Amino acid sequence: MTNRYQAVCEQLRARPVRWLITGVAGFIGSNLLESLLKLDQEVVGLDNFSTGHRRNLDEVSCAVTPEQWSRFTFIEGDIRNANDCQAAVRGVTHVLHQAALGSVPRSIHDPVTTDQVNIGGFLNMLVASRDENVSSFTYAASSSTYGDHPALPKREEHIGRPLSPYAVTKYVNELYAQVFGRCYGFRATGLRYFNVFGKRQDPNGPYAAVIPKWIAAMMSGEDVFINGDGETSRDFCFVDNAVQMNLLAATAIDEARGDVYNVALGDRTTLDELYSAVRDTLADHGVEYSRAPVYRPFRAGDVRHSQASVDKARAMLGYADGVWLSDGIRIAVPWYIESARASQ
Repeated sequence: MTNRYQAVCEQLRARPVRWLITGVAGFIGSNLLESLLKLDQEVVGLDNFSTGHRRNLDEVSCAVTPEQWSRFTFIEGDIRNANDCQAAVRGVTHVLHQAALGSVPRSIHDPVTTDQVNIGGFLNMLVASRDENVSSFTYAASSSTYGDHPALPKREEHIGRPLSPYAVTKYVNELYAQVFGRCYGFRATGLRYFNVFGKRQDPNGPYAAVIPKWIAAMMSGEDVFINGDGETSRDFCFVDNAVQMNLLAATAIDEARGDVYNVALGDRTTLDELYSAVRDTLADHGVEYSRAPVYRPFRAGDVRHSQASVDKARAMLGYADGVWLSDGIRIAVPWYIESARASQ
């Protein structure tokens, strides 16, 4: 039986259209680019390389055929610049807005820049896309919007108070999307990402995500730090699942657009369990790591537990069960090993 995602991919391959990916040189953006080019789509990418990397684009160019790569147009620009946004959306059918300044700690350190990019830049993209009358606008929302709401699993209709400036900005994105639907009839669909991981997720820098950061530390024989007691849990989601959700949301029926959806597995893994899974997978590839993790205080702005319900995405978008954590780690680890060795 063909699921909806397979059907969407077949339809896109048969009838290519023009897409815009903002933040195209980033982790999720470059994975979206690779998937769309492999489906023979035309893609425009916008990025200012503040957190993305040219090497991600270079890697995509090697992963697709020369003919597929020729369908990609790159614009070096900033979503804070309205003219850049207008130029990027010209002639586009679907917008996948991934550009943002992520990280709770970064937003606590510098709330002003986080606000300018995540709210001001988002509004610029909404206005440009509305004026261009694009067919769909799908944006990266965040699980941080759930804030201090204690219920598990997290369901889209119940949120709490935000715990960081980053969470505020992502919630404001959702409010703007709702208002644009009411005021202009322009519907934007939000995807609340839960701890997405996979290839091209940067292991370096002060705001690196936990999985690539731990892999880099284990490969270098350095300490692995766990914030808290190790029982903090998250719903870790492999990047292929996020790609699936973006394409499903962009091509959804009208009744499913203009809403928000969780992007996750609907599962929960503690940091101690994650540590063991990463260590054991590295050992399968000949990288032995024997140090015990180093526990340190909880980070400000973090929640204790996070787990999503994906029932709404299944019912409204046709989301099929994606890649599970253990399989995602097995897929991602060889990329991290090769990337680490190439940088030595």
